[in-house]
Amino acid sequence: MIRRMEAADLIEVAELEKVCFTESWSYKLLEEGLPNPFDHYFVFEREGRIIGYSVLRLLADEGEIQRIAVLPQWRRQGTARKLMEVMVSHARKKQALAISLEVRAGNYAARRLYESLGFTQESLRKGYYHNPVEDAVIMWKRGMASGDIQHFPLKN
Repeated sequence: MIRRMEAADLIEVAELEKVCFTESWSYKLLEEGLPNPFDHYFVFEREGRIIGYSVLRLLADEGEIQRIAVLPQWRRQGTARKLMEVMVSHARKKQALAISLEVRAGNYAARRLYESLGFTQESLRKGYYHNPVEDAVIMWKRGMASGDIQHFPLKN
């Protein structure tokens, strides 16, 4: 089940961050971002445990996927795809016309997922990531007003 993230989820999401990223967001950063009206936090819960989460920032008519993380043992089971679909659907409902994201150049699985959802590479940021140093691929999904996105309701 995908739902909006709540303050009670912060400890679990902060631990998920540490597992998934070499440069993880801290508990404090997550806590400070949760009430931000421009940021939309979602969690994927299964068997009473948060197995993934994502953050979408919406400004004017554009969205930016700031974070998407899935516990390693739950990868390649459609969890990230479902989180992405919810974020894209939510952005569209909020009148976003385009969404961007950045991904490590060597993260081919994620890049294939994003491409399958209509994102295309538009630029590259050299040496953007650290630990290890790697380029960031900047991808966009544009023209979202064309009606190509299905709506995925959130559980309350």
